[in-house]
Amino acid sequence: MISFFLSMSKKSVSVVVPVYNEERDIPRTIPILYKYLSENFKNYDWRLVIGDNGPSKDNTPGVSKKLVKKYKHLEYICIPRPARGNALKEIWLKDRADALVYMDVDLSSDLSYLPQLVNALFDGYDIAIGSRLKKGAKVYGRTLLREIMSRGYNILIKTFFWTSFCDAQCGFKGIRREAAKKLLPYVLDKAWFFDSELLILADKSGHKIREVPIVWRDDPASTVKVAKTAWGDLKGLWRMWWDRPWRKIKNDERSSH
Repeated sequence: MISFFLSMSKKSVSVVVPVYNEERDIPRTIPILYKYLSENFKNYDWRLVIGDNGPSKDNTPGVSKKLVKKYKHLEYICIPRPARGNALKEIWLKDRADALVYMDVDLSSDLSYLPQLVNALFDGYDIAIGSRLKKGAKVYGRTLLREIMSRGYNILIKTFFWTSFCDAQCGFKGIRREAAKKLLPYVLDKAWFFDSELLILADKSGHKIREVPIVWRDDPASTVKVAKTAWGDLKGLWRMWWDRPWRKIKNDERSSH
């Protein structure tokens, strides 16, 4: 993997956009995100990564590589195994940036909140997450069904795991490299439950999480299969409640000292 981080004086940030069959969104949103980073992250060494988890069956590789030729700090990485969580895990474990961030390709989360996420990681927090459910957040265009399911799911997490965060599923998160290296080996899910599992493990093992209320606009063209995703989430919660994997993290930490 090519590293763009050449300066020892600047902190580094890597932003990953996981994609699968997104040939339409990529040419529209990646230039917007790249322009925002160029204008607002001048004090950082930064790079933007299109993480193809699939690989995609449409022309996602072609449109991505075309953009890579145009933009200096853009990279396309294809993970030859399906599922978003799998792609994030592989890319993050190899990444050498100080702060590792990811967001959805539709840019549903308002980019103006990105500096808050990154600043939190450099201010002592292990993980920073965008929240659609925390007080102060604004959500537009979301269906009533999705709102009810999201709130119900997060209530389940708080009820069974006594966690501190409000929104486990928002596709707008960041993690310090040190925390990623410590936590990701324990994350088993490779799909949509990846976010929840990572956050529960972090919270229960004593890592500091900063939750930022954001402005979020629903993408009506989203291809996420709600019923299938919800079932996978419920199975993941049951597995974690039964296995208590954060105890292994604590035991391994004690053994290493």
